[in-house]
Amino acid sequence: MAVVSNGTTIIDAGALGGGVATGKMTLIKTLTASNSATLSFVHGSSSVIFDDTYDKYVFKFYNIHPATDNTSFAFQADTGTNTNYNQTITSTTFRAYHIESGSDQGVSYVTGEDQTQATGFQKVTAGGTVGNDNDQSANGYLEMYNPSSGTFMKHFIGRSSGSHASDYEADFYVGGYVNTTTALTRVQFKVLSGNFDGVVKLYGIGE
Repeated sequence: MAVVSNGTTIIDAGALGGGVATGKMTLIKTLTASNSATLSFVHGSSSVIFDDTYDKYVFKFYNIHPATDNTSFAFQADTGTNTNYNQTITSTTFRAYHIESGSDQGVSYVTGEDQTQATGFQKVTAGGTVGNDNDQSANGYLEMYNPSSGTFMKHFIGRSSGSHASDYEADFYVGGYVNTTTALTRVQFKVLSGNFDGVVKLYGIGE
């Protein structure tokens, strides 16, 4: 398949290479939070969320606005009919930040943003960086690879932009894996303190 503009081919299929996704994005499900504690994408609940139709799935989250100031947006997964959302995760993270006044900025690896064979919810925004002012929110994505595999662990990567109550911008990166060879059947999102508003969409990425 080629990418076209005004009827002219500008990129042939495979021309980008290097793992750059050029496949079709198919919307699978949209969930909307309105002062909600969690949003849960469940296999078989109104739709099949994970199967071997796609090798790659992407969650995109929009305007995540917490009721509690300076919290984090996070996810966990589970298998079968389990609803504990406590799968073992190993992850690595880093963030860049900059304050509106220009007086403070930096790039750092922050211990405590990651997990080492732990079962907690994995942050997809930098720790404590989503403010609850009327104009503050977090936006970003989480990619999961082969979540329906019965052979391999389930790798993920994500990136987000969050606005802190003290007028900091935090650009957050996370990568890791859910350490199970059992197929994932559900993914849950929440803020780590209180309820939240926002939208999360799940897409399958075609070849």
